[in-house]
Amino acid sequence: MDHHAYFHIGGHWVEPVRAATLDVVDPSTEQTYTRIAIGAAADVDRAVAAARAAFETFSKSSREERITLLRRILDAYNRRADDLAEVVSREMGAPLSFARDAQVWAGRVHLEATIAALEAYEFSRVKGTSLIVKEPIGVAALITPWNWPLNQIVCKVAPALAAGCAVVLKPSEIAPISGVVFAEIVEAAGAPPGVFNLLNGTGPDVGQVMASHPGVDMVSFTGSTRAGILVAKAAADTVKRVAQELGGKSPNIILPDADFASAVAEGTKACFANSGQSCDAPTRMLVPDGRRDEALEIAAAVAEGLVVGDPRGANVDLGPVVSAVQFEKIQRLIEAGVREGARLGAGGPGRPAGLNRGYYVRPTVFGDVTPDMTIAREEIFGPVLSILGYGDEDEAVRIANDTPYGLAAYVSSSNLEHARAVASRLRAGTVNVNYPAWDIHAPFGGFKQSGNGREYAEFGIDDFLELKAVVGYRS
Repeated sequence: MDHHAYFHIGGHWVEPVRAATLDVVDPSTEQTYTRIAIGAAADVDRAVAAARAAFETFSKSSREERITLLRRILDAYNRRADDLAEVVSREMGAPLSFARDAQVWAGRVHLEATIAALEAYEFSRVKGTSLIVKEPIGVAALITPWNWPLNQIVCKVAPALAAGCAVVLKPSEIAPISGVVFAEIVEAAGAPPGVFNLLNGTGPDVGQVMASHPGVDMVSFTGSTRAGILVAKAAADTVKRVAQELGGKSPNIILPDADFASAVAEGTKACFANSGQSCDAPTRMLVPDGRRDEALEIAAAVAEGLVVGDPRGANVDLGPVVSAVQFEKIQRLIEAGVREGARLGAGGPGRPAGLNRGYYVRPTVFGDVTPDMTIAREEIFGPVLSILGYGDEDEAVRIANDTPYGLAAYVSSSNLEHARAVASRLRAGTVNVNYPAWDIHAPFGGFKQSGNGREYAEFGIDDFLELKAVVGYRS
């Protein structure tokens, strides 16, 4: 049997306090493929109570016991890898190969990175006559998004457990089934009852209740900046810690000394990966003024070469975006780009040819974009690239930093020292030089309205710990 109509609370699969369900829609067909139970305040109370009871014991567990648990979770995760790939593809539209090789892979490598970090983590040290101790913060409410469901679930659950916390997880109600399967994985791994709890539900009815709950010690939230502000306000009355990974509008500076054709092509592919549904996607490409036409031509050729279609089909590069709401938002922003005078190099409004059902978006490239245009300011969260020109390096940096966001930035140059110098001037939590491989051991998080706190490896564990000083520990 599946557990779509249940929550996992206190080590058991339980029905919600009041019967209520929500359709889960397959974005490739626009049809409901399952329904989930959705919770309310009474369900949050049950889950938090279970987590609080479990925390009393689990917080005193040894490093070795927590490593053993995480290794069992990793083993169970690997056994369910095919199931996870199928679920992610169905619920959020990722092509099956991308779901397997990127989405499921991300959860696996973050579990591995957390285990390695926990093995070496320093929980206490003596400084002068004091003992400095890092202790688990308590019960953590984890609220995760739909675009990288397993990446974000693991990036929160694994370090929280590594720190000795008990957790209540609420996945996105748009793509919740990967969270249900993950709960089955944690159960199969033999986690102590109540250490991990799963609730499904909406942001107002469950997420904000979790954030405001007096039995919750911290909230870790990933999602839009708008929703993150609501979570922070809900948490404020109880003065709990809030770690947030929010929106982005990441600049991609192609310096004059870069391998131009390669840098533009790679930046375009990075923008369109996951159908553009990544908070750190390089959506604003900055190129020298005299090479704007050339950049538009290269990027348009990449966009036109991408195969958009059924995520379970063969040789598909991009599936649909996740929902009708997202589809309509992206269409409005593409239309705004046309209306405000940006030059359309590829794509445009509407679905790709031959696709009349499903939330499919044409990979779209705009040239002659100016920094004041809507498509240069707002996070689109779809396969839309804006190409802007700059006169000199100072202007490029100024345009790059002219955003309320600061999650990621990109720099391309054939001269590494030059790229490093520009990277040092960019106000972003992650700066990528010459499109490096994903570094799961580097901290991930944002400046400004892109959030606070950091995830990945030991940096993720840090967020779930409190600092205590035992003064007079040594005479």
